[in-house]
Amino acid sequence: MRTLRVGDRGTDVMEIQALLEKIGYNPGPIDGIFGSRTQQAVIQFQQNNRLTPDGIIGPNTYGILERFLSGYDTYSIRPGDTLYNIARRYYTNLARLFAANPGIAPYNLQIGQRITVPYGIDVVDTNIDYTYEIMERDIQGLKARYPFLEVGVAGQSVLGKNLYYIKLGNGPNEVFYNAAHHALEWITSPLLMKFIENFAKAYVGRYNIGGYSPRNIWNQSTIYIMPMVNPDGVDLVLNGLQRDNPYYDRLIEWNNGSTDFSQNWQANIRGVDLNHNYNAAWQLSKEAGEQLGITGPGPTRYPGAYPESEPESKAVADFTRSHNFTLVLAYHTQGEVIFWTFMGLQPPESRTIGELFEQVSGYPLQEIYGIASYAGYKDWFIQEYRRPGYTIEAGKGKNPLPISQFDKIYNDNIELLLLASVV
Repeated sequence: MRTLRVGDRGTDVMEIQALLEKIGYNPGPIDGIFGSRTQQAVIQFQQNNRLTPDGIIGPNTYGILERFLSGYDTYSIRPGDTLYNIARRYYTNLARLFAANPGIAPYNLQIGQRITVPYGIDVVDTNIDYTYEIMERDIQGLKARYPFLEVGVAGQSVLGKNLYYIKLGNGPNEVFYNAAHHALEWITSPLLMKFIENFAKAYVGRYNIGGYSPRNIWNQSTIYIMPMVNPDGVDLVLNGLQRDNPYYDRLIEWNNGSTDFSQNWQANIRGVDLNHNYNAAWQLSKEAGEQLGITGPGPTRYPGAYPESEPESKAVADFTRSHNFTLVLAYHTQGEVIFWTFMGLQPPESRTIGELFEQVSGYPLQEIYGIASYAGYKDWFIQEYRRPGYTIEAGKGKNPLPISQFDKIYNDNIELLLLASVV
Protein backbone atom coordinates (compact mmCIF):
# COMPACT_ATOMS: atom_id res chain seq x y z
CA MET A 1 0.00 0.00 0.00
CA ARG A 2 1.46 3.35 -1.01
CA THR A 3 1.28 6.37 1.30
CA LEU A 4 -1.91 8.34 0.61
CA ARG A 5 -2.40 12.07 1.21
CA VAL A 6 -4.41 15.04 -0.04
CA GLY A 7 -4.33 15.23 -3.84
CA ASP A 8 -3.97 11.49 -4.43
CA ARG A 9 -6.48 9.68 -6.61
CA GLY A 10 -7.31 6.09 -7.47
CA THR A 11 -9.02 2.89 -6.47
CA ASP A 12 -7.00 2.61 -3.24
CA VAL A 13 -8.27 6.05 -2.15
CA MET A 14 -11.81 4.97 -2.98
CA GLU A 15 -11.38 1.80 -0.91
CA ILE A 16 -10.25 3.81 2.13
CA GLN A 17 -13.13 6.27 1.71
CA ALA A 18 -15.64 3.41 1.64
CA LEU A 19 -14.12 1.88 4.76
CA LEU A 20 -14.09 5.17 6.69
CA GLU A 21 -17.77 5.66 5.87
CA LYS A 22 -18.55 2.08 6.88
CA ILE A 23 -16.96 2.43 10.32
CA GLY A 24 -18.64 5.73 11.14
CA TYR A 25 -16.51 8.52 9.72
CA ASN A 26 -17.45 10.97 6.95
CA PRO A 27 -14.92 11.09 4.13
CA GLY A 28 -17.25 12.88 1.74
CA PRO A 29 -18.11 11.39 -1.67
CA ILE A 30 -16.63 7.96 -2.36
CA ASP A 31 -14.99 9.15 -5.53
CA GLY A 32 -11.35 8.11 -5.28
CA ILE A 33 -10.19 11.71 -4.73
CA PHE A 34 -8.31 12.40 -1.48
CA GLY A 35 -9.72 15.82 -0.63
CA SER A 36 -10.06 17.85 2.56
CA ARG A 37 -13.11 15.93 3.85
CA THR A 38 -11.29 12.64 3.46
CA GLN A 39 -8.29 14.18 5.22
CA GLN A 40 -10.46 15.26 8.15
CA ALA A 41 -11.98 11.77 8.40
CA VAL A 42 -8.48 10.27 8.46
CA ILE A 43 -7.41 12.71 11.20
CA GLN A 44 -10.45 11.78 13.29
CA PHE A 45 -9.70 8.08 12.80
CA GLN A 46 -6.08 8.65 13.80
CA GLN A 47 -7.09 10.56 16.95
CA ASN A 48 -9.47 7.78 17.97
CA ASN A 49 -6.77 5.15 17.47
CA ARG A 50 -3.88 6.97 19.21
CA LEU A 51 -2.03 7.69 16.00
CA THR A 52 -0.29 10.87 14.89
CA PRO A 53 -3.20 12.95 13.50
CA ASP A 54 -1.49 14.15 10.33
CA GLY A 55 -4.20 13.18 7.85
CA ILE A 56 -1.73 11.02 5.92
CA ILE A 57 -2.25 7.28 5.51
CA GLY A 58 1.23 5.94 6.12
CA PRO A 59 2.31 2.48 7.35
CA ASN A 60 1.05 2.88 10.94
CA THR A 61 -2.37 4.20 9.98
CA TYR A 62 -2.73 1.68 7.20
CA GLY A 63 -1.74 -1.12 9.59
CA ILE A 64 -4.87 -0.46 11.63
CA LEU A 65 -7.09 0.29 8.65
CA GLU A 66 -6.03 -2.99 7.03
CA ARG A 67 -7.62 -5.00 9.84
CA PHE A 68 -10.92 -3.29 9.14
CA LEU A 69 -10.46 -3.81 5.40
CA SER A 70 -9.96 -7.53 6.00
CA GLY A 71 -12.94 -7.62 8.35
CA TYR A 72 -11.29 -9.27 11.33
CA ASP A 73 -8.68 -8.94 14.04
CA THR A 74 -6.44 -11.51 15.70
CA TYR A 75 -6.90 -11.22 19.45
CA SER A 76 -4.91 -12.67 22.39
CA ILE A 77 -7.00 -13.78 25.36
CA ARG A 78 -6.40 -11.74 28.51
CA PRO A 79 -7.31 -12.47 32.15
CA GLY A 80 -11.04 -12.10 32.70
CA ASP A 81 -11.98 -12.29 29.02
CA THR A 82 -15.16 -14.02 27.92
CA LEU A 83 -16.31 -14.54 24.36
CA TYR A 84 -19.40 -12.48 25.13
CA ASN A 85 -17.35 -9.48 26.26
CA ILE A 86 -14.99 -9.80 23.30
CA ALA A 87 -17.96 -9.89 20.94
CA ARG A 88 -19.41 -6.73 22.50
CA ARG A 89 -16.04 -4.94 22.30
CA TYR A 90 -15.82 -5.65 18.55
CA TYR A 91 -19.52 -4.97 17.83
CA THR A 92 -19.96 -8.52 16.62
CA ASN A 93 -21.87 -11.55 17.92
CA LEU A 94 -21.18 -14.97 19.37
CA ALA A 95 -22.36 -16.84 16.27
CA ARG A 96 -19.67 -15.12 14.17
CA LEU A 97 -17.04 -15.77 16.84
CA PHE A 98 -17.86 -19.46 16.94
CA ALA A 99 -17.89 -19.64 13.14
CA ALA A 100 -14.45 -18.05 12.89
CA ASN A 101 -13.01 -20.28 15.64
CA PRO A 102 -14.36 -23.80 15.11
CA GLY A 103 -13.83 -26.04 18.10
CA ILE A 104 -13.22 -23.20 20.56
CA ALA A 105 -14.09 -24.05 24.20
CA PRO A 106 -15.83 -20.92 25.52
CA TYR A 107 -15.48 -21.94 29.17
CA ASN A 108 -11.87 -22.97 28.86
CA LEU A 109 -10.17 -19.95 27.32
CA GLN A 110 -6.43 -19.85 27.90
CA ILE A 111 -4.53 -16.62 28.60
CA GLY A 112 -2.48 -15.83 25.49
CA GLN A 113 -4.68 -18.00 23.26
CA ARG A 114 -5.11 -16.31 19.89
CA ILE A 115 -8.52 -16.17 18.29
CA THR A 116 -10.00 -14.61 15.16
CA VAL A 117 -12.52 -11.87 15.92
CA PRO A 118 -14.73 -10.76 13.02
CA TYR A 119 -15.74 -7.12 13.13
CA GLY A 120 -19.43 -6.33 13.05
CA ILE A 121 -19.14 -5.01 9.49
CA ASP A 122 -19.29 -6.71 6.13
CA VAL A 123 -16.10 -7.47 4.23
CA VAL A 124 -17.20 -6.95 0.62
CA ASP A 125 -17.83 -3.33 -0.35
CA THR A 126 -20.25 -2.74 -3.19
CA ASN A 127 -19.78 1.00 -3.70
CA ILE A 128 -16.21 1.00 -5.07
CA ASP A 129 -14.27 0.10 -8.19
CA TYR A 130 -13.50 -3.55 -7.54
CA THR A 131 -9.89 -4.40 -8.37
CA TYR A 132 -8.07 -7.72 -8.15
CA GLU A 133 -6.18 -6.53 -5.06
CA ILE A 134 -9.42 -5.69 -3.27
CA MET A 135 -10.97 -9.01 -4.26
CA GLU A 136 -7.93 -10.95 -3.06
CA ARG A 137 -8.03 -9.31 0.37
CA ASP A 138 -11.79 -9.86 0.55
CA ILE A 139 -11.32 -13.56 -0.18
CA GLN A 140 -8.73 -13.81 2.60
CA GLY A 141 -11.02 -11.92 4.97
CA LEU A 142 -14.01 -14.13 4.19
CA LYS A 143 -11.90 -17.26 4.66
CA ALA A 144 -10.76 -16.02 8.08
CA ARG A 145 -14.31 -15.20 9.18
CA TYR A 146 -15.84 -18.33 7.64
CA PRO A 147 -13.18 -21.09 7.71
CA PHE A 148 -15.68 -23.58 6.31
CA LEU A 149 -15.32 -21.84 2.92
CA GLU A 150 -12.90 -23.64 0.62
CA VAL A 151 -10.64 -21.31 -1.34
CA GLY A 152 -8.46 -22.56 -4.18
CA VAL A 153 -6.58 -21.40 -7.25
CA ALA A 154 -7.53 -22.75 -10.67
CA GLY A 155 -4.60 -21.18 -12.49
CA GLN A 156 -2.86 -17.88 -13.14
CA SER A 157 -3.42 -15.00 -15.52
CA VAL A 158 -0.86 -13.90 -18.09
CA LEU A 159 0.68 -11.58 -15.47
CA GLY A 160 0.62 -14.23 -12.76
CA LYS A 161 -2.47 -13.20 -10.81
CA ASN A 162 -4.32 -16.06 -9.16
CA LEU A 163 -7.60 -17.22 -10.65
CA TYR A 164 -9.34 -17.88 -7.34
CA TYR A 165 -12.35 -20.07 -6.81
CA ILE A 166 -14.51 -20.34 -3.70
CA LYS A 167 -16.49 -23.46 -2.87
CA LEU A 168 -19.83 -23.34 -1.05
CA GLY A 169 -21.44 -26.59 0.04
CA ASN A 170 -20.69 -30.29 0.06
CA GLY A 171 -23.65 -31.71 -1.82
CA PRO A 172 -23.56 -34.03 -4.84
CA ASN A 173 -25.03 -31.52 -7.33
CA GLU A 174 -22.12 -29.43 -8.64
CA VAL A 175 -22.66 -26.06 -10.35
CA PHE A 176 -20.23 -23.36 -11.47
CA TYR A 177 -20.59 -19.58 -11.60
CA ASN A 178 -17.95 -17.28 -13.09
CA ALA A 179 -17.64 -13.56 -13.77
CA ALA A 180 -15.54 -10.88 -15.44
CA HIS A 181 -14.38 -12.71 -18.55
CA HIS A 182 -14.53 -9.18 -19.95
CA ALA A 183 -12.48 -6.42 -18.33
CA LEU A 184 -15.09 -3.65 -18.57
CA GLU A 185 -17.64 -5.94 -16.92
CA TRP A 186 -15.85 -5.98 -13.55
CA ILE A 187 -19.07 -5.15 -11.66
CA THR A 188 -19.96 -8.84 -11.97
CA SER A 189 -17.05 -9.69 -9.63
CA PRO A 190 -18.43 -7.94 -6.53
CA LEU A 191 -21.82 -9.42 -7.47
CA LEU A 192 -20.49 -12.94 -6.93
CA MET A 193 -18.31 -11.93 -3.99
CA LYS A 194 -21.27 -10.35 -2.19
CA PHE A 195 -23.30 -13.47 -2.89
CA ILE A 196 -20.57 -15.57 -1.22
CA GLU A 197 -20.51 -13.30 1.84
CA ASN A 198 -24.28 -13.16 2.27
CA PHE A 199 -24.59 -16.91 1.76
CA ALA A 200 -21.94 -17.56 4.43
CA LYS A 201 -23.56 -15.08 6.84
CA ALA A 202 -26.95 -16.74 6.42
CA TYR A 203 -25.39 -20.19 6.85
CA VAL A 204 -23.83 -19.14 10.17
CA GLY A 205 -26.92 -17.22 11.27
CA ARG A 206 -29.23 -20.11 10.30
CA TYR A 207 -31.61 -17.86 8.39
CA ASN A 208 -33.03 -18.07 4.89
CA ILE A 209 -32.35 -15.83 1.91
CA GLY A 210 -35.44 -15.18 -0.17
CA GLY A 211 -37.03 -18.42 1.02
CA TYR A 212 -33.93 -20.53 0.35
CA SER A 213 -32.08 -22.26 3.19
CA PRO A 214 -28.28 -22.04 2.78
CA ARG A 215 -27.94 -25.04 5.06
CA ASN A 216 -30.20 -27.14 2.83
CA ILE A 217 -28.35 -25.96 -0.27
CA TRP A 218 -25.03 -26.78 1.44
CA ASN A 219 -26.08 -30.41 1.83
CA GLN A 220 -27.75 -30.71 -1.56
CA SER A 221 -25.27 -28.92 -3.81
CA THR A 222 -21.73 -27.67 -4.24
CA ILE A 223 -21.36 -24.20 -5.74
CA TYR A 224 -17.99 -23.31 -7.25
CA ILE A 225 -17.48 -19.61 -7.93
CA MET A 226 -14.66 -17.95 -9.89
CA PRO A 227 -15.36 -14.24 -9.36
CA MET A 228 -12.71 -12.75 -11.67
CA VAL A 229 -11.62 -14.66 -14.79
CA ASN A 230 -9.73 -11.69 -16.28
CA PRO A 231 -7.87 -9.95 -13.42
CA ASP A 232 -5.18 -8.40 -15.65
CA GLY A 233 -7.82 -6.80 -17.85
CA VAL A 234 -9.88 -5.59 -14.91
CA ASP A 235 -6.88 -3.88 -13.35
CA LEU A 236 -5.95 -2.33 -16.70
CA VAL A 237 -9.42 -0.82 -16.92
CA LEU A 238 -9.60 0.36 -13.30
CA ASN A 239 -6.00 1.30 -12.50
CA GLY A 240 -4.77 2.28 -15.95
CA LEU A 241 -1.68 1.19 -17.86
CA GLN A 242 1.40 1.03 -15.63
CA ARG A 243 4.83 1.74 -17.08
CA ASP A 244 6.24 -1.56 -15.78
CA ASN A 245 3.65 -3.61 -17.67
CA PRO A 246 5.60 -5.97 -19.97
CA TYR A 247 3.04 -5.33 -22.74
CA TYR A 248 3.11 -1.53 -22.33
CA ASP A 249 4.03 -0.50 -25.88
CA ARG A 250 2.03 -3.26 -27.54
CA LEU A 251 -1.08 -2.45 -25.49
CA ILE A 252 -1.00 1.14 -26.70
CA GLU A 253 -0.62 -0.11 -30.26
CA TRP A 254 -3.47 -2.60 -29.83
CA ASN A 255 -5.58 0.20 -28.33
CA ASN A 256 -5.21 2.36 -31.44
CA GLY A 257 -2.52 4.52 -29.90
CA SER A 258 -4.47 5.42 -26.77
CA THR A 259 -3.37 4.99 -23.15
CA ASP A 260 -6.99 5.16 -21.95
CA PHE A 261 -8.36 1.65 -21.47
CA SER A 262 -11.20 2.59 -19.13
CA GLN A 263 -14.04 2.76 -21.67
CA ASN A 264 -13.39 0.14 -24.33
CA TRP A 265 -11.06 -2.66 -23.17
CA GLN A 266 -12.74 -6.08 -22.83
CA ALA A 267 -9.77 -8.34 -23.59
CA ASN A 268 -7.05 -9.83 -21.43
CA ILE A 269 -3.61 -8.25 -21.20
CA ARG A 270 -2.55 -9.82 -24.53
CA GLY A 271 -5.51 -8.36 -26.39
CA VAL A 272 -7.46 -11.63 -26.59
CA ASP A 273 -11.19 -11.63 -25.90
CA LEU A 274 -11.42 -14.52 -23.42
CA ASN A 275 -15.08 -15.15 -24.16
CA HIS A 276 -14.20 -15.85 -27.79
CA ASN A 277 -11.27 -18.11 -26.91
CA TYR A 278 -13.14 -21.37 -26.29
CA ASN A 279 -13.31 -24.25 -28.74
CA ALA A 280 -16.95 -23.86 -29.76
CA ALA A 281 -17.27 -22.66 -33.36
CA TRP A 282 -13.99 -20.83 -32.76
CA GLN A 283 -13.20 -20.75 -36.48
CA LEU A 284 -16.53 -19.06 -37.17
CA SER A 285 -15.69 -16.47 -34.50
CA LYS A 286 -12.33 -15.85 -36.16
CA GLU A 287 -13.90 -15.46 -39.60
CA ALA A 288 -16.65 -13.18 -38.33
CA GLY A 289 -14.04 -11.00 -36.65
CA GLU A 290 -11.96 -10.78 -39.80
CA GLN A 291 -15.01 -9.55 -41.69
CA LEU A 292 -15.15 -6.71 -39.17
CA GLY A 293 -11.44 -6.00 -39.60
CA ILE A 294 -10.36 -7.78 -36.41
CA THR A 295 -7.23 -9.70 -37.38
CA GLY A 296 -5.06 -9.35 -34.28
CA PRO A 297 -4.98 -8.31 -30.62
CA GLY A 298 -7.21 -5.44 -29.62
CA PRO A 299 -9.85 -4.23 -27.17
CA THR A 300 -12.50 -6.80 -28.10
CA ARG A 301 -13.56 -9.76 -30.28
CA TYR A 302 -10.09 -11.06 -31.17
CA PRO A 303 -10.40 -14.82 -30.46
CA GLY A 304 -6.69 -15.54 -30.07
CA ALA A 305 -4.31 -17.63 -32.16
CA TYR A 306 -6.19 -20.84 -31.31
CA PRO A 307 -8.80 -22.03 -28.79
CA GLU A 308 -7.66 -21.83 -25.16
CA SER A 309 -4.52 -19.98 -26.21
CA GLU A 310 -4.79 -17.86 -23.07
CA PRO A 311 -4.01 -19.15 -19.58
CA GLU A 312 -7.24 -17.69 -18.21
CA SER A 313 -9.62 -19.45 -20.60
CA LYS A 314 -7.59 -22.66 -20.42
CA ALA A 315 -7.77 -22.57 -16.62
CA VAL A 316 -11.56 -22.16 -16.72
CA ALA A 317 -11.91 -25.00 -19.24
CA ASP A 318 -9.55 -27.26 -17.27
CA PHE A 319 -11.43 -26.47 -14.06
CA THR A 320 -14.68 -27.41 -15.79
CA ARG A 321 -13.17 -30.64 -17.16
CA SER A 322 -12.05 -31.61 -13.66
CA HIS A 323 -15.59 -31.42 -12.25
CA ASN A 324 -19.03 -32.78 -13.00
CA PHE A 325 -21.01 -29.57 -13.34
CA THR A 326 -24.70 -30.00 -14.06
CA LEU A 327 -25.18 -26.30 -14.83
CA VAL A 328 -23.04 -23.20 -15.35
CA LEU A 329 -23.64 -19.46 -15.20
CA ALA A 330 -21.29 -16.97 -16.88
CA TYR A 331 -21.91 -13.41 -15.71
CA HIS A 332 -21.50 -10.50 -18.09
CA THR A 333 -22.96 -7.03 -18.58
CA GLN A 334 -25.21 -5.57 -19.95
CA GLY A 335 -28.76 -5.85 -21.31
CA GLU A 336 -30.74 -7.64 -18.58
CA VAL A 337 -31.18 -10.75 -20.71
CA ILE A 338 -30.27 -14.44 -20.46
CA PHE A 339 -28.63 -16.28 -23.38
CA TRP A 340 -29.21 -20.01 -23.19
CA THR A 341 -28.69 -21.68 -26.59
CA PHE A 342 -25.79 -22.79 -28.74
CA MET A 343 -26.37 -24.19 -32.22
CA GLY A 344 -29.32 -26.24 -31.01
CA LEU A 345 -27.08 -28.38 -28.79
CA GLN A 346 -28.66 -27.33 -25.48
CA PRO A 347 -30.76 -30.03 -23.78
CA PRO A 348 -34.56 -29.68 -23.56
CA GLU A 349 -34.44 -28.77 -19.86
CA SER A 350 -32.42 -25.64 -20.67
CA ARG A 351 -35.55 -23.77 -21.68
CA THR A 352 -37.52 -24.96 -18.66
CA ILE A 353 -34.77 -23.88 -16.26
CA GLY A 354 -34.23 -20.66 -18.19
CA GLU A 355 -37.91 -19.77 -17.85
CA LEU A 356 -37.58 -20.16 -14.08
CA PHE A 357 -34.55 -17.85 -14.16
CA GLU A 358 -36.62 -15.44 -16.23
CA GLN A 359 -39.35 -15.41 -13.58
CA VAL A 360 -37.07 -14.76 -10.61
CA SER A 361 -34.81 -12.18 -12.25
CA GLY A 362 -37.06 -10.37 -14.68
CA TYR A 363 -34.43 -11.00 -17.39
CA PRO A 364 -36.02 -12.48 -20.52
CA LEU A 365 -34.53 -15.45 -22.37
CA GLN A 366 -32.98 -14.50 -25.69
CA GLU A 367 -31.07 -16.22 -28.44
CA ILE A 368 -27.96 -14.55 -29.82
CA TYR A 369 -26.74 -14.30 -33.39
CA GLY A 370 -23.63 -13.23 -35.26
CA ILE A 371 -20.11 -12.90 -33.90
CA ALA A 372 -21.28 -12.78 -30.28
CA SER A 373 -22.78 -16.26 -30.60
CA TYR A 374 -19.49 -18.13 -31.04
CA ALA A 375 -16.64 -19.42 -28.88
CA GLY A 376 -17.96 -18.28 -25.50
CA TYR A 377 -17.67 -20.23 -22.28
CA LYS A 378 -21.33 -21.22 -22.03
CA ASP A 379 -21.23 -22.19 -25.75
CA TRP A 380 -18.32 -24.51 -25.09
CA PHE A 381 -19.97 -25.99 -22.00
CA ILE A 382 -23.21 -26.71 -23.85
CA GLN A 383 -21.30 -28.22 -26.78
CA GLU A 384 -19.06 -30.44 -24.67
CA TYR A 385 -21.53 -31.61 -22.02
CA ARG A 386 -25.02 -31.08 -23.51
CA ARG A 387 -26.06 -29.58 -20.18
CA PRO A 388 -27.67 -26.23 -19.33
CA GLY A 389 -25.36 -23.23 -19.60
CA TYR A 390 -26.34 -19.59 -19.38
CA THR A 391 -24.78 -16.21 -20.07
CA ILE A 392 -26.41 -13.69 -17.76
CA GLU A 393 -26.18 -10.13 -19.06
CA ALA A 394 -26.72 -8.08 -15.90
CA GLY A 395 -27.60 -4.42 -15.72
CA LYS A 396 -28.40 -1.91 -18.44
CA GLY A 397 -26.56 0.89 -20.15
CA LYS A 398 -23.09 1.18 -21.65
CA ASN A 399 -20.10 -0.74 -20.32
CA PRO A 400 -18.53 -0.20 -17.92
CA LEU A 401 -21.70 0.05 -15.85
CA PRO A 402 -21.43 2.44 -12.91
CA ILE A 403 -21.16 0.90 -9.45
CA SER A 404 -24.34 2.81 -8.60
CA GLN A 405 -26.20 0.02 -10.45
CA PHE A 406 -24.91 -2.62 -8.05
CA ASP A 407 -27.89 -2.83 -5.71
CA LYS A 408 -30.37 -3.35 -8.54
CA ILE A 409 -28.12 -5.91 -10.22
CA TYR A 410 -27.73 -7.80 -6.96
CA ASN A 411 -31.45 -7.74 -6.15
CA ASP A 412 -32.29 -8.91 -9.67
CA ASN A 413 -29.89 -11.84 -9.48
CA ILE A 414 -29.82 -13.09 -5.88
CA GLU A 415 -32.70 -15.54 -6.32
CA LEU A 416 -31.35 -16.70 -9.67
CA LEU A 417 -27.99 -17.51 -8.01
CA LEU A 418 -29.74 -19.50 -5.28
CA LEU A 419 -32.16 -21.26 -7.62
CA ALA A 420 -29.41 -22.30 -10.03
CA SER A 421 -27.81 -24.41 -7.30
CA VAL A 422 -30.89 -26.56 -6.72
CA VAL A 423 -32.96 -26.43 -9.89
